[in-house]
Amino acid sequence: MVQVKICGITNLADALAAVEAGADALGFNFYRRSPRFITTAAAHEIIARLPSSVLTVGVFVNEGEPAQVARMAAAAGVAAVQLHGEESPDYCAALSAQRVIKALRVGDSFTPEQAASYRTHAILLDAYSPRAHGGTGRSFDWSLARRTRDLVTHLFLAGGLTTENVGAAIAAVRPFAVDVCSGVEAAPGKKDVAKLRAFVAAVRAAN
Repeated sequence: MVQVKICGITNLADALAAVEAGADALGFNFYRRSPRFITTAAAHEIIARLPSSVLTVGVFVNEGEPAQVARMAAAAGVAAVQLHGEESPDYCAALSAQRVIKALRVGDSFTPEQAASYRTHAILLDAYSPRAHGGTGRSFDWSLARRTRDLVTHLFLAGGLTTENVGAAIAAVRPFAVDVCSGVEAAPGKKDVAKLRAFVAAVRAAN
């Protein structure tokens, strides 16, 4: 069954609404330039209220030394780290004690073979934007994701997913998980409960 990750959680109400809707994983963005930024302390308070069955993921962008990522992940209490910048395979390998999801932004120069160079728990593919690291609402050529899926352990598919297109995306790619942020928002950092429920229902219907 395709898993559902809801990213950009900034408050407890949205986290609980996502869990109630059936989300399998929640993402907390520790990138200060993001409109969905949350502190590790605030994330920790939310995570303490969540069922243990929900995978909690800390999102980092070019944070600095891997040890800093590990410290922040521990402070927040997240179970996995998502590296959404230009982190190298060696950088990811230095976090081998963590469950690492490496995000790659699919632009004109992307090839599926780039993903194969990362020995991480999962690869997440997102649309490229020169102005933002995720949450752009843009999509990309899903055939590239399908080819990447066969080269990695687990593939998370992100990039412009909505209730209306996620079924087609799953049919085209058959990913391990789908990742949505702006597609279930009322505004940046604030989820729309009706959209959350509809998105999860659309994923379950596509399984």
